[in-house]
Amino acid sequence: MTFTAPDLAAVCAALAAGRLIVFPTDTVYGLAALAYNADAVRALYALKRRPHHLAIPVMIAETAQIERVARPLPGFAALAAHFWPGALTIILPRVPALPDIVTAGGETVAVRIPNHPFALDILRAIDEPLAVTSANLSGRPAALTAAEAHSQLGNFPLILDGGPALDDAVSTIIDLTQKPLRVLRPGPISAEALAAVLERPVLAE
Repeated sequence: MTFTAPDLAAVCAALAAGRLIVFPTDTVYGLAALAYNADAVRALYALKRRPHHLAIPVMIAETAQIERVARPLPGFAALAAHFWPGALTIILPRVPALPDIVTAGGETVAVRIPNHPFALDILRAIDEPLAVTSANLSGRPAALTAAEAHSQLGNFPLILDGGPALDDAVSTIIDLTQKPLRVLRPGPISAEALAAVLERPVLAE
């Protein structure tokens, strides 16, 4: 299922105007704002009731966009080539231009490319990194449908119904800024699979 051109135009216009959107990903439904719109990201924190010390992950459309948000480290290219698009989030050093609110003032950023046609259509059309977190109130279950997202978040965000989530599992998170390399959150991609691609040990959570 894909968006029509008018659908994408409306979504891009909403994001450009600072609105939040809810859309399906390859894991759960996501709540998103333009990563470089600090006011929109603040609105995301407020709507989700997310504590401000917790950073927001970033989604991009293609690996070539990584330098808009992060500085690649050794091993990044291999992981991206093997697992993106997909359920792998990679932590890298942030670029200075990325708004502090996205990283909660930290020096790293979590990035991934989702493997879902809706999400990729949006990311390619807007051609900007999106700050994306799960579409639920903090501490509540992640939304697996548009209706579940609406029941928690109300009418404020633009909610895009792409059917049930493809998978209720969260993405695996690997931190490339640590030595030794470490999985910070387990998910569909195991530490063993990551280690095989990187050809070096990866510690499991």
